[in-house]
Amino acid sequence: MEQQINAALQRGFIDQDYSAWQKHRPLVLNNKEHIMLPTLLEELRTCRTFMFSVAFITESGLMMLKSVLYDLHHKGVKGKILTSTYLQFNQPKVFSELLKLPNVAVRVTDEEGFHAKGYIFQRADYYSLIVGSSNLTAQALKKNYEWNVRLSSMENGELIQSFLTQFNTIWQNAKHITPEWINQYKKAYQPNVLSKVVIEPHAHAYIMPNRMQQTALREIQQLRKNGEKRGLVISATGTGKTYLSAFAVREANPKRLLFVVHREQILQKAIADYRAIIGGYEGDFALLTGHDKNYDATYTFATIQTLAQDTVLQRFAQDHFDYIIIDEVHRAGATTYHKVLDYFKPDFLLGMTATPERTDQFNVFALFDYNVAYEIRLQEALQEDLLCPFHYFGVTDYEKNGETICEQTPIQQLTADERVHYMLEKASYYGFSGEFIKGLIFCSSKQEAYILAEKMRKCNIEAYALTGEDSQEQRQEVIQQLVAGKIAYILTVDIFNEGIDIPEINQIIMLRQTTSSIVFIQQLGRGLRKHPQKDFVTIIDFIGNYKNNYLIPTALAGDQSLNKDNALRHTMETQYIEGVSTINFEEIAQQRIFDAIHTTNLHALKNIKEAYLQLKQRLNHIPSLTEFMQYHSIDPETIMIDHLHYVAFLQRINEIEVSLTKQEEAMLTFMSQELLNGKRIHEVQLLSLLIENKQVSKETLLAKLEGYDCSLATLQSVERVLMLLFYTKAERKKYGNQPYIEKQKEQYQLSDHTEKILENKQVLDAVKDILQVAILKNKQYEHDKPLTIGKKYTRKDVCRLLNWEQDETSTMYGYKTKANTTPLFITYNKDESLESSVLYGDQLINDHRLLWYSRANRKRTSKELAPILHHTSTIHIFIKKQDKDKDYYYLGQGKLEDQSVCEEEAVDKQNKSVPIVKMEFNLTTVIKESVYHYLTHSIK
Repeated sequence: MEQQINAALQRGFIDQDYSAWQKHRPLVLNNKEHIMLPTLLEELRTCRTFMFSVAFITESGLMMLKSVLYDLHHKGVKGKILTSTYLQFNQPKVFSELLKLPNVAVRVTDEEGFHAKGYIFQRADYYSLIVGSSNLTAQALKKNYEWNVRLSSMENGELIQSFLTQFNTIWQNAKHITPEWINQYKKAYQPNVLSKVVIEPHAHAYIMPNRMQQTALREIQQLRKNGEKRGLVISATGTGKTYLSAFAVREANPKRLLFVVHREQILQKAIADYRAIIGGYEGDFALLTGHDKNYDATYTFATIQTLAQDTVLQRFAQDHFDYIIIDEVHRAGATTYHKVLDYFKPDFLLGMTATPERTDQFNVFALFDYNVAYEIRLQEALQEDLLCPFHYFGVTDYEKNGETICEQTPIQQLTADERVHYMLEKASYYGFSGEFIKGLIFCSSKQEAYILAEKMRKCNIEAYALTGEDSQEQRQEVIQQLVAGKIAYILTVDIFNEGIDIPEINQIIMLRQTTSSIVFIQQLGRGLRKHPQKDFVTIIDFIGNYKNNYLIPTALAGDQSLNKDNALRHTMETQYIEGVSTINFEEIAQQRIFDAIHTTNLHALKNIKEAYLQLKQRLNHIPSLTEFMQYHSIDPETIMIDHLHYVAFLQRINEIEVSLTKQEEAMLTFMSQELLNGKRIHEVQLLSLLIENKQVSKETLLAKLEGYDCSLATLQSVERVLMLLFYTKAERKKYGNQPYIEKQKEQYQLSDHTEKILENKQVLDAVKDILQVAILKNKQYEHDKPLTIGKKYTRKDVCRLLNWEQDETSTMYGYKTKANTTPLFITYNKDESLESSVLYGDQLINDHRLLWYSRANRKRTSKELAPILHHTSTIHIFIKKQDKDKDYYYLGQGKLEDQSVCEEEAVDKQNKSVPIVKMEFNLTTVIKESVYHYLTHSIK
């Protein structure tokens, strides 16, 4: 370790070209190239103890660490936080939140001008330190431009000892935080302008549209200029759809407006918003509901249930309203909506929804003539700061006697006293923003909601259950009680999924399994409206052993690809969420999601067909594979798992009738199975050039591939692939048994065989589509290297990308040397039931060192090990978590530690002793913490 840290300091402070471990190099964290939060979390997860010295702490900043601190507590890892009352920045409540951390000792210093910002982490054999400008606030950890540096040090280093001495000196003289101390602080506390930005209401101001609304208004106006009669706005919950529609009406200035919703309680708020933006007399705005019947107002706000009644509808002429707005228009598949929309003939019809994708086959897009005026989803809305930030916590649901909540759990266990107390403990630990809790709990059934509400009241927590059986008046009364602080929680099943506007909600608890990405986002969205009394909303999702747990990361990421690797990545790495929002999983909950991802069949025909139909509905034509990527829909590779090519899929679902020749089938199969993934661009670019030019010189190809690896070996490999010489006899037959290109001297051209196939325009279009997808996919890979660290590859991929003459997969086993390269393929959690002479004990010692065993019956003198032991071959390390995984993570090159090589005796399946060679490799690149954690951890 000392040698590694010496090298890191040499590189960081003397010579930037000096070779050193990435993990220990000095690193600048500025929230641009390197973000403070994931680095801080990684240091926490891997430390033995920690010490923070931070002047300023906010609730939101502390929330970002709570799930990791919870896991550390259960591992016995403790830490210290030293903070202050400097400038009275820290609000009293944050000290109460700090007291909730059972494994963290907290003290407050009255050192004059205390403004420190340092984070110290102790490990078995060294320390790491982050020091700079970031306090423990959400903005400083994730968004603000900061200057922090991360350093590694041996325990006896002068710098770390100086920091430790200073920390301990101030710590000894600092005050313990107690409830009594917090009460005293609260009495003397005067809010500092730095600690909270107060949002002033727009009192009597001319309200202007935000940036999102300005863009949407331009698009709506353009539709109308183009003579279109209908337009659709897709906008995430909480982004101001009602305000947007009011701005659009203000611009259009219609003689009469009709605003239609499905719930009466929405209308009063809508009228208030419209009056604030449009102005005018109170009498210009009127309700048309079961209780109020007004037919002559300039602006009519109606419920669909009332409007669809014959006696009401016939009171209006068909052209009475020149502008109609339908809110939550994804509901318009109902008969009542059809009746109204078929009747009225407005100049313009505007629909608004957050979730146009439907599972009932109703086509929202067709209703609006496929005119999507504007679209902004959750991620973009967070980036634009249109929503209240959220902290999502995927927590472990209650366990008893080793059994966890699942689909079959009886109501008695769901509502057991122990689970209620467990839920309340989690709700208290993860907390909420603001002075009083105003929470919403989604339950799995009405019975559960009623029983839990009663039990919560017995715990002195005011809670009320609302279901579809309650009247609109009863619902509104309970909501008002929540807003007024008279009750703490409303429990419900699904009546609050949409159409309810309670900006004050500061905590959402999900006590039901996730069965739909749409419903998940709808429920999460209930807390995303901004409000002056909250800085963020807390989402607590209780994760049991549910088969649909895989939907959680894909819903949060807005990922519709049905790609397992993407789902795994979104669970491992959660920094994709925009702004200062965070996604956090407790360790056991995270493992449950991993298990669900591994066991579910994401590429089932039902899932793929549903995604296909949704995109087809939007586009009004059969989507191309490229369009699947452009519209962030299903990953084209997912389609190819169970289908040789896209045409085969379309034939299977009876979308097209086409008869392909065997040669056409073979070419589409080859392109789809071998080139579509984009892992190497060379074949793709050569074919693209040849389709356009018939003949291409080597010089032209090299110019097209500027910046890519274009060695002689690589070009020869490309030629062998496109001439099918790389493949096994069986695969050559599958792919047509004839070359797709020819080479004469320095010129490439399509073979006669290929040119004949491409005379079929449908096949030509399909080939061009595949090539375009491959070009798009290649953007995620490094261009100057054959393999990209952190990406996944099959054994055949590796043979091709390392420029081997043939696919050696069938004889590769765990490793093989060819062309001075030796890939090592390791299964981390081996299936003991599989036939094998020896169950090898390959193991990642840490995030940059691998313990590896040769095959059985091998000695140091074995010929096959000579290239490895004599350093004449480049070692590439590939690891997958379990046997059933197809692809391996590429971890980079490995360098043999000569002193580690030794012979051992192993026991085979017949209990016979056999020789085996053990050795260790140092990885030239440290494994990313999330990948290392995923590969090495298994929680049962």
